[in-house]
Amino acid sequence: MMRVQVDRELCRIHAQCVFAAPEVFELDENDELHYVIDPDGSLLPAVEEAALLCPVQAISFHD
Repeated sequence: MMRVQVDRELCRIHAQCVFAAPEVFELDENDELHYVIDPDGSLLPAVEEAALLCPVQAISFHD
């Protein structure tokens, strides 16, 4: 099972993760980031891309 974590101290809401993996990451109407902690394993490529695109490297995941 994959586990996703976002370091809220590092995250600056650049939203690159939302574009890379909208099935996992989303912004609410207040521009607060929400994400699925344990997404389906088939989303691993999208989560990997989101982590790579994050300008502050706030996303980590474990498979």
